[in-house]
Amino acid sequence: MASISTLSALRIIESKNIRFLTEREARNLFGFENINSLYKFLQRLEKNKVIRRVSKGKYVTEHVGDFEVANFIVQPSYISFESALSYHGVLSQFPYTVTSATTGKTKSVLVGKKEFEFCHIAAKMFWGYLKDKNFLIADREKSLIDIAYFSMKGLKGIDWDELDLTELDKNKLEKYIVETKVKDLGHFMTVKGII
Repeated sequence: MASISTLSALRIIESKNIRFLTEREARNLFGFENINSLYKFLQRLEKNKVIRRVSKGKYVTEHVGDFEVANFIVQPSYISFESALSYHGVLSQFPYTVTSATTGKTKSVLVGKKEFEFCHIAAKMFWGYLKDKNFLIADREKSLIDIAYFSMKGLKGIDWDELDLTELDKNKLEKYIVETKVKDLGHFMTVKGII
């Protein structure tokens, strides 16, 4: 395709139910051979609010939620820490920043006015998450383990008294603590009144 209108692009995106788009996929989808023409076209789609850029070479449609965006920006990653605790009702406040665990590098990404934080976690601790709707998120117990682990290392802070632990599965939590093989994590969580 030498040229394609914004409306035609929107129809293609809707007909194929596209929610996430990389530059490579856009090039194939819209038939661009010239990379500069592709960039100008993507900028036009952004300007017309058909798509929004979330990181270098990655775009989403306007109907994608923040947790899905986080999973798309950095792969592999899952929502955890304060974001997951809030989602599961353990933390009453909803944090401004969407926090995720990743085996990749720690980094922050600003998309519009929303901040996405990705915290490096060892591959041996990259578990305890599930698919909820269209995103990966740590379960209650694992999100608590993740934040306790980071807090113990002095990398994150949280007001432990603000947590509602009534729905917590204590057996699962204790099993997770053993699975982490992190020395003193159980002791740290006992001192904080979690177990």
